[in-house]
Amino acid sequence: MADKAGATLRVTQTKSTISHIARNRATIRALGLKRIGHTVEIPDNPATRGMVRQVRFLVSVEEVGGSPSAAASKLPARESATSDSGETE
Repeated sequence: MADKAGATLRVTQTKSTISHIARNRATIRALGLKRIGHTVEIPDNPATRGMVRQVRFLVSVEEVGGSPSAAASKLPARESATSDSGETE
């Protein structure tokens, strides 16, 4: 997962930091989040994954693909597999 060059994580704050310990509030701020609903994209590396893991109950996370060419190369393979399996002779 973290081996992909240019891979990022899209992190969105979903819950308030009110009534949580200072360490969790500081981690949210260090990730660049400022309020509920705020979304940031951060590099996918072990350090940021560890930060997200510590506040996983306050955020939602999505993996954003690293290179658009990798996603494009997978798309034709799916289409051809779908069209081949759909035809009967």
